[in-house]
Formats: sequence, structure tokens, C-alpha cells
Amino acid sequence: MTSEAIRDPKADHLLTPQNSAFIIIDYQPVQVNSIASMDRQLLLNNIAGCARAAVAYDLPIVHSTVNVETGLNKPPVPQIRKVLGNYPTYDRTTINSWEDVEFRKAVEATGRKKLIMTALWTEACLTFPALDALAEGYEVYVPVDAVGGTSLAAHDAALRRIEQAGGKMISVPQLFCELQRDWKRSETVPAFMNLFIETGGTAGIQFSYDKAD
Repeated sequence: MTSEAIRDPKADHLLTPQNSAFIIIDYQPVQVNSIASMDRQLLLNNIAGCARAAVAYDLPIVHSTVNVETGLNKPPVPQIRKVLGNYPTYDRTTINSWEDVEFRKAVEATGRKKLIMTALWTEACLTFPALDALAEGYEVYVPVDAVGGTSLAAHDAALRRIEQAGGKMISVPQLFCELQRDWKRSETVPAFMNLFIETGGTAGIQFSYDKAD
């Protein structure tokens, strides 16, 4: 069986390591502890997996926090600091990170138009910058199982609003598979396998790998 020639990874309509950037906003203790739309431990596993994927596939990463410098909030949770501790954070006071000059410049500096955007809460710190980015011509992809809101209703309403504005809903496993795309890209296969192991979804992917090996 022969894979087709690799499509231009910058022009591909699907997500690739060469055409997308990872945006992560406000995974801090207060925000995590207020999530009621999904299991918090699963949320942490999934967002850490997204962050590890961004590192493994060498995506530009823009990481923002809120009110750390003012002392009103704490730094990101340990699961995120462990993965992204070497990356800068853009601390701000605005609920909408797009209204923070340094954050917006950091996104623009990536040169990427496809934004994999994650944030807590879905109904505020995700929705507002997602809508602004869409209005400015970016494509926004939301891993729905790595974001959360203060209630399931709030979370679902926020996702609908983003989708109605043109945002694209994806899942964490879909993100991993879309970035990898082909088992022949052997340099990232070990990291790809580990992403599933670390987020608890190993059985199907191990079977596929065994068949391809």
C-alpha cells in the first residue's frame, strides 16, 4: 500500500505541524476548581495531552495567564507547568485575551492562521478571543474535551456560539491523529503513541500501530 505524496503542509486544509499554532489560556487553580462541565481530572489529562502534542510536533505555542502579576490569581496548574514551563507566559488583566496587546502580538508573530485554541472557562476566556480571532480571518479549532465551563449548559452554549461564528469543534484524539496523519512519519510516532498512553486511549491506536509495523 502506498501513501500519496505528502501534501503541502502549509497549504493543507487539515491541521499540520506547519500550518497551526497552539493557544492555551488560563489553566490556573481557581479556574480548574470551578469547572463543572466535565470531570476535572480528565480535563487536566486532556489539556496536558494537547500541550504535549504541541511540543512534540513543534507548534508555535502562545500561553496566557490572568492576574498572576497582580497577585489575584495563581500560576498555571502543575500539569501545565511540567509541559510548558520553558515557554513564556503572557499575563494580563483582561478577560478577553485578544484585548491584551502582548498576547495578540504573540499570536500574530506565529505567522499561522489555524489556531488550536484552549481556555478556561469556555463561556468567557475561550469564547471572546475565539470570536475576535475568527472576525480577523483566523481559523479556530477547539478541542472540546480539553476545555470546560462552570456548567454543562454554559459550556455547550459557548461552543455553539463559536461554531455559529465559524469555529471548528475537534476532540483531543482527533488532534493527535490529524497532526500525525501517517505512520510513515516515523520520527514522531513514539511521541504520538505516548500521547495516547498518557491520556488513557491506548487500545485502538496500539492495534493500528501493530498492523502497520
